[in-house]
Amino acid sequence: MARLRWQAGMSTAEYAVGTIAACAFAALLFKIVSSPEVRKMLSDLISRALRLAG
Repeated sequence: MARLRWQAGMSTAEYAVGTIAACAFAALLFKIVSSPEVRKMLSDLISRALRLAG
């Protein structure tokens, strides 16, 4: 029983690390997507798709 109590906090710590990692990944993706080069590429891709659709 003492061993189970010792490990009870592990899941909370793992969730905290996972949440921090997810936030860091989201920040990295936001930085990449908001860069001028990627914005232009996405804009060109959407424009081309709209032209092809009619």
